[in-house]
Amino acid sequence: MSLAVFYGGTFDPIHDGHLAVARAARDALAAQVRLMPAADPPHRAAPGADARQRAHMLDLAVAGEAGLVVDRRELRREGRSYTVETLREARAEFGPERPLALLVGADSFLDLPKWREWQALFGLAHFVVAERPGSPLDSARIEAIAPGRETADPASLRQAPAGRVYRLKQPLHAESASQVREFIAAGRPWDEFVPPAVAAYIRECGLYGVVAGRGATPA
Repeated sequence: MSLAVFYGGTFDPIHDGHLAVARAARDALAAQVRLMPAADPPHRAAPGADARQRAHMLDLAVAGEAGLVVDRRELRREGRSYTVETLREARAEFGPERPLALLVGADSFLDLPKWREWQALFGLAHFVVAERPGSPLDSARIEAIAPGRETADPASLRQAPAGRVYRLKQPLHAESASQVREFIAAGRPWDEFVPPAVAAYIRECGLYGVVAGRGATPA
C-alpha cells in the first residue's frame, strides 16, 4: 500500500534546504510528500509572511516537482494546530490501514517528549527523521525516545500503518528560514537560498523588508 508523508512547518519562507529534505524523503521512500504550512499563530502577529503567502510560496516551489504537493489542512483549522490533531484528521481521511508518516528534523524529534500527547503519535503515523546540521542523531538517541521502533528498511514503512522510525540520510543544508530573512533585512545576497519563483514573489510582495533590486545575487 502506498505511503503518504506529511512534512509540516512554518516555511517562512520555503528554501532549498526544505526542498532537499522533501526530495530526499520522496526518493528514499518512493512516496508522495505533502508539505503542510502552519497556520498563522493566534493572539500574535503572523510570521514574516502570512499563511496565504507562505502557502503560495510553497505552490511556487513545488510546481513541476513530481511527488511533492502542498497540503493546506492546518490553514483550515481555527486556533492553534497540534500535530496530534493533524494526524488524527489525516488518519480519519486516509483510513486506518493506509501507511502514514510524519517527516521531521532531528531537532524536532529529539524534542518529541515536549509535544502534546506525543506518545499517541506513534499510533497514528511513522516518523521519518531527517538529520540536520548541529543536531546529531544516532540509534541510541532514537531508542531513548522510541524504544524498539527504529527501522533501516524504508519498505517496512509500507507494511504497517504507523509506529516505526526511519532515519533519513540526505544532503545537509546549512541555510535556515531565519537566515534567509536576516540576509534580506541586511541587504545581503539571499536569492541562492530559495527557488527562483519564490525569490521573485518575495520581491513582488515586498516580504521580509525586501527592496526591489537589493539582495540579488550578482549574475
